[in-house]
Amino acid sequence: MDQSSRIFVAGHRGLIGSAFMRHFQRENYPHVLTRTRAEMDLFNQGQVFDFFRQERPECVIFAAGRVGGIVDNKTYPGDFITQNLEMQLNVFKAAREFGVERMIFFASSCMYPRECSQPMNESQLLTGKPEPTSIAYAMAKLAGVQMSLSYNEQYGRRCFIPVIPNSVYGPNDNFDPASGHVLSALINRFHAAKAQGVEQVTLWGSGSPRREFLFADDLVSACMLLLNTDLDGLEMPLNIGPGNDVSIRELAEIIAQTVGYRGAVEWDTSKPDGTPRKLLDSARMTALGWAAETTLMEGVRQTYDWYLRQKAAA
Repeated sequence: MDQSSRIFVAGHRGLIGSAFMRHFQRENYPHVLTRTRAEMDLFNQGQVFDFFRQERPECVIFAAGRVGGIVDNKTYPGDFITQNLEMQLNVFKAAREFGVERMIFFASSCMYPRECSQPMNESQLLTGKPEPTSIAYAMAKLAGVQMSLSYNEQYGRRCFIPVIPNSVYGPNDNFDPASGHVLSALINRFHAAKAQGVEQVTLWGSGSPRREFLFADDLVSACMLLLNTDLDGLEMPLNIGPGNDVSIRELAEIIAQTVGYRGAVEWDTSKPDGTPRKLLDSARMTALGWAAETTLMEGVRQTYDWYLRQKAAA
């Protein structure tokens, strides 16, 4: 892929898609294609095929999907598996039919077994059952990874690049405590508690699970490297993570400090913790020369600054 390539960013308003848009705008890429859902419904195969037929994208950043936190996954498992599979089938088939040169598919670390040695290596996929609270989403993403590998094998071209980022966060995240992921939801909770003068915030679980967090712009840099790398001999999928993790309790402390919340934090251990730990072995990516540049403290600060700007604008 070069700077003049026709690039389709599916999900350009979301967390990952908007990070790519920032990169492409900053670097003056001239042929970036986007569509809102009103303009093209990814659930509609006819509309997807018409778009690919007319626009002929050479590269696809497949950042669209139904995503959410532990509450959303537990409440709507049917929607999570069905909607993600529908979008994946339509986009994969269109990309193959109309000659896309390279497509990044974003999988998820929740595909790994719930009980898994750490850090998690790509070879451990399908060696055990994923965390029950997110298994529907995990199965849809596993299907997408296998679709990527199967298309590459059948057609003899390494066009589809499945990557497994760990707990991505940043601007344009979902900050709803009911449906967002843990980091963005905690930003919202602590900001609201500070604004309302609440003396105590109660959070789900024990605070002991450990998570690895990847700033969205660092994910973009990893994917841009892959889009401009000779893929022959490169084993896929590829984990993408900074290589360090923190407990949810430590994360809460970082966010409370960033927001300026001074109240108490209590933990409701009657609520589920989810997977005990999710730390990725990203050796395949680091061997290509990639490394995350944004510390968790700095990433949280940038994310909170963006959150404040959006609230002020609203």
